[in-house]
Amino acid sequence: MYKAALRTAVAAALLAYLVYFFSPASPASTPDRPSTANSTLYEMSLQTVSRRVVQKVLAVETAEGAGARVRRSIGSMKLRNLTPFLMLDHFHVGQGAGFPDHPHRGQATVTYMLQGSSQHEDSAGHKGTIVTGGVQWMTAGKGIIHAEMPVNGPGIPEPLGLQLWVDLPAEHKMTEPTYQELDPEQIPTAYPEGPDGPARVKVISGKSHGVESPVRPLGGCWYFHVILDRAGAGLFQELPAGWTTFIYTLKGGVRVGDDEKVHEPYHTLVLSQDAGETGVKLSAAEDGTEFVLISGEPLDQPVFQYGPFVMTNREEIQKTLIDYQMGLNGFEKAHTWKSIIGNQ
Repeated sequence: MYKAALRTAVAAALLAYLVYFFSPASPASTPDRPSTANSTLYEMSLQTVSRRVVQKVLAVETAEGAGARVRRSIGSMKLRNLTPFLMLDHFHVGQGAGFPDHPHRGQATVTYMLQGSSQHEDSAGHKGTIVTGGVQWMTAGKGIIHAEMPVNGPGIPEPLGLQLWVDLPAEHKMTEPTYQELDPEQIPTAYPEGPDGPARVKVISGKSHGVESPVRPLGGCWYFHVILDRAGAGLFQELPAGWTTFIYTLKGGVRVGDDEKVHEPYHTLVLSQDAGETGVKLSAAEDGTEFVLISGEPLDQPVFQYGPFVMTNREEIQKTLIDYQMGLNGFEKAHTWKSIIGNQ
């Protein structure tokens, strides 16, 4: 009798133990509050790990095109092979200057106007004007000839802007040329702290704080114009793991990551891309700080460049030169077409 009662008591205690620790409502493991064993992993998943500056290059102003002035960083001797990026020019085009008729093959050119306006015209019949705050994303593909000329005149701000060259994946180098163009009002803006906050991000391509651009580049590329109105303002921008990322400083001073160093205008800052880094922490050291933050998916392919032609081997470059000379494969109008804007 005593043994039977003991067995009953032990069974009841064991049942209570199992109910307590394995019930869905148990405090040891609830959907809203992880167990002690999982709490560290849960907290780590919520952490943000910032990239840091690993290289800094001053963009020195030089002559380019027909009388234009550019500050070139990517594509200079100090900063090559930053896949998928080939060139970054911060250009200033005065009266009588510009970029008359010239060809392209194998890359995308991204023109973003910071001030003033620029006209463009090409051998495929496409033409228009990029105004302040507007962007043109041109995929040259197998070949195009175009001209880019400033809009100058009394009382009109001289054109200032950025032109980025992005390498195309090998399978897209011989596609038909395409354009994606956005006027200023078509570029969406993200407000990390709300519309009344001190930080805003113009999302030229990619995603920022729940806002996505309609631009769809061939190959991954995110392009943001970040504006921090006052000193101390900041944000954390998430970035795809392993993508090549850089900042080009325009105004004020910016701090990157946990480093207190202030980076002044006209510098390209190449960021780290270590495992576990989820994005980049950015903060303003001065009122009115502005910069672009650009990130792209690296391409596992060689780069053979001859001026405006970018291919993956020497033979493709030689063929491109023959195509251009003979007027073939995208260059049919190479020796007959003349732009209006580039020949006035």
